[in-house]
Amino acid sequence: MNDFYVSPSGDDTWPGTLERPFATLAHARDLARGADAAVHLLAGTHRLTETFELTEADSGVTYRALGEAVVSGGRRVTGWRERDGVWLAEVGDLDTRQLYVEGRRAERAAIDAIPGKATRTDTGYVTDSTAPQSWGNPADVEFVFRGVYPWTEARFGVAAVEGDEYSTTITMAQPAFGWAIELYNSVVPWEGGGESYGPGLPTRVENGAGFLTEPGTFALDRSRPGHHVLSYRPRPGEDPERTEVVAPVLETLVKVTGARDVAFLGVTFADATWLRPSRPEGFLHYHGTGYYEGGPIEKVSFGEGAWVTVPGASSEIPANVVFEGAARVAIEGCRFTRLGATALRFSGDSADILVRGNVFESLCGGGISIGGSRGARVENNWVHDVGLEYSGSPGIAVTGSEDSTLAHNQVNDVPHCGIVVGAGKSTRVLRNLTFNTLKVLADGGGIYLSGPQGDSHDNGAVVRGNVVRDTLTPYNFALYTDYGAAWVTVEGNAVQRADNTAVLRVWPPLENVVFRGNFWDADPVGWDDPPEGVTMEGNVTSADEKDFEVRTASIVARAGLEPGYAHLLGR
Repeated sequence: MNDFYVSPSGDDTWPGTLERPFATLAHARDLARGADAAVHLLAGTHRLTETFELTEADSGVTYRALGEAVVSGGRRVTGWRERDGVWLAEVGDLDTRQLYVEGRRAERAAIDAIPGKATRTDTGYVTDSTAPQSWGNPADVEFVFRGVYPWTEARFGVAAVEGDEYSTTITMAQPAFGWAIELYNSVVPWEGGGESYGPGLPTRVENGAGFLTEPGTFALDRSRPGHHVLSYRPRPGEDPERTEVVAPVLETLVKVTGARDVAFLGVTFADATWLRPSRPEGFLHYHGTGYYEGGPIEKVSFGEGAWVTVPGASSEIPANVVFEGAARVAIEGCRFTRLGATALRFSGDSADILVRGNVFESLCGGGISIGGSRGARVENNWVHDVGLEYSGSPGIAVTGSEDSTLAHNQVNDVPHCGIVVGAGKSTRVLRNLTFNTLKVLADGGGIYLSGPQGDSHDNGAVVRGNVVRDTLTPYNFALYTDYGAAWVTVEGNAVQRADNTAVLRVWPPLENVVFRGNFWDADPVGWDDPPEGVTMEGNVTSADEKDFEVRTASIVARAGLEPGYAHLLGR
């Protein structure tokens, strides 16, 4: 095997040995092409100026970290000047939605609502407050709408702010605002529901230069093309000369298309963004990683007089590390952090995928996404603190795939669902641990399945031996089979502290769904009169906490990270 070494302090004119390493991954890739080779990333930050791409010609190569090797799509921000306690830097044409200071996420400067008494109009909002007239960079301000539906959080921008001494008119960016008025309409029976027609008032207003009141927050002013200004209010003890500030620039760190027998071992992937929500189309989220980009809107009815409007088709939040049509891929012992979209995605008929022993944290989107692929094994990963900007994002998701196994993962502290399984075939969800799910949005579960899962129990979905605890926001279902789920066996799971332990009646109705031998601390609603497509067998309800712990001890002992991966929790 040929070994090539890469170091941030190397030189591409050197021979690529341990003593005299290359400087760039791209140079090492080109020399490794067509060879049985390993590329070793020496410790340090390997900053990319463009996406690192692998194709079929790059098959058979392993990329292995030696020490803490970080593949970063970020740019260091320097040249700060101070004014009234705020750092300012002219950053040229830099565009980003995130900022990291000494490796820690800085929040976008924000206020909780439109100041004053505000009402919606056909083009935006009117308020009796003059405060918005001092926002400074109105076309960069973004409104956040949490809970447009209980499972939905939308984002779209302001176009202009005008006013006088009595009131302010806020005109919203198009087409996003017009789309939102058409998309978000419903008559729903749940608490806090009722009728809604289009978005109401925003629940948060972000990225105004006038919002910089809290330490550790930032705003980006793009009002002068080519002369953007980044503002940051420092935390106590931070110094503009010594503090490392990194702005993610690249949207895709790594893209692998058609390659075979590729592995990434022990590498940290960091500092990427996703700029699409900053465009006039905004981010009209609907469910999970799906968002609306125009086109037909459908009305879906459920229950007596209840209905919602939904997109006829959705786009998906992209990933910062992408595999398309790849086969025999291994991602092991890696860390995905400080990323602006979904961290890792396999699609395009990828096959024989192993994602094992990785950490996914501090992500704006979800952790792992498997779509349209075969033979994926997602094992012993720790996914936590994800969906920081796109709250519908699940920790782990698989859809449109065959023969997928999600086993022994720990998913915790996520804004909506922990593990999501869309329509597919032969999916196994085994001995995972989820807790503190649905921290932000409602109507989801620790484990959520929807759509047909096969055409018999032999090739359907199996959800077995999982522990689901602390599903937090109201109107949740710890084990959630939804929207016409069919050929699903849910057995031997332990469920504790959920609003509802499972759901039996949904629309379209469940078909050939079996709940067998589960332990929960409360009966599912309607368990004693299940619908025709649901079978309930041997489930045990124990509301006594100590008794529940005794009964489920063996399930708990086997769920979550296996002993050989417990060290991940200490990273």
